[in-house]
Amino acid sequence: MMQQYIDQAEEYILHTYNRYQVVFDHGDGVNLYDTDGKEYLDFVSGIGVFALGYNNKKYNDAVKAQVDKILHTSNYYYNVPAAEAAKAVVEASGMDKVFFTNSGAEAVEGALKVARKYAYLKDGKTDHEIIAMQHSFHGRTFGALSVTGTDKYREPFGPMIGNIKFANMNDLDSVKALITDKTCAIICETLQGEGGIHPATEEFLKGLRALCDETGALLILDEIQCGMGRTGYMYCWHKYGVKPDVMTTAKALGGGIPMGAFLMTKEVADNSLVAGDHGTTYGGNPLAGAACVEVFKLYEELNICENAKTVGAYLFDRLEEIKENYDEIIDHRGMGLMQGLEFNKPVADVINNALDNGLVLINAGTNIIRFLPPLIVTKEDVDRMIAVLKEAIENAH
Repeated sequence: MMQQYIDQAEEYILHTYNRYQVVFDHGDGVNLYDTDGKEYLDFVSGIGVFALGYNNKKYNDAVKAQVDKILHTSNYYYNVPAAEAAKAVVEASGMDKVFFTNSGAEAVEGALKVARKYAYLKDGKTDHEIIAMQHSFHGRTFGALSVTGTDKYREPFGPMIGNIKFANMNDLDSVKALITDKTCAIICETLQGEGGIHPATEEFLKGLRALCDETGALLILDEIQCGMGRTGYMYCWHKYGVKPDVMTTAKALGGGIPMGAFLMTKEVADNSLVAGDHGTTYGGNPLAGAACVEVFKLYEELNICENAKTVGAYLFDRLEEIKENYDEIIDHRGMGLMQGLEFNKPVADVINNALDNGLVLINAGTNIIRFLPPLIVTKEDVDRMIAVLKEAIENAH
């Protein structure tokens, strides 16, 4: 039966994903089940989306209740869930204003437009530059791709949007070397995800903040993957106290319903986008808003950030043990429940072997295994994962 669904998907869906040979049917807690009924321990959480785990009754009931009321009205009108969601995310983030999108990439697009409009209103010019980081990943749309610091993602689709420069993560001098009077923004993931699980250092973030304060450029922090409690802090920058001018968020924001957002300070909000500058048909619709509101309620009720911190520390210790025991593992990085093991060879065999044995893992690049479990994960779940991971490493070619 499972193969039938795989064949059908390959016949009709454009092949832009090299998918693992499994069809997931339902989930419960930290476990997924395929169409044949096999159980899997999930350490991917839909790439950091399903922070609350699967089949959370309160979340499901909130979404179902909204389905029975109203799903969509468009942004020509107000709706209650969007207003409540806006209050929740602004208060949780420490920012001042929010614009809701449907995805992380769209949030980045909005953030880039904010930066250029802010600079345009200051000097009336349209030749402003943005500094991004090497090995970053911000999305697949043209603007987001233009600030993604990996050549292979950009090259087939050139030319990108102009006036983008790339500095090196955690190398402040490389940023200083690129700044000119045209620089309107610096964009950086607080903890790089797709590019290999590279956390920004406190010194680097504080250096970026100081540079932006000195030059008038905006600091944009991309918290799409590392935000929403993933590192043990609601947003990763909270750990360092380095507040951005603009921030992007998505992934777990809607708890599984597609939702993203970009947020900004009052200063930026008052001096950038105005009516007619930006829009979206679906962004912040009542369904996504209701899901988002319930996510924040459950984060507080379940003490999600504290669990990510505590279990994340345990995961770090267990992965350190793994690193010490296998010569092919050359590094271990990350924070909270966003960590990576770097191997000296491709990790596809390890991931496939783990999947065969009921453990769901993904890579970040060809030689890094990324660990992004639901944020309700327990130490016992970590132990279960470690046991399968060891076997997968030993059995991989």
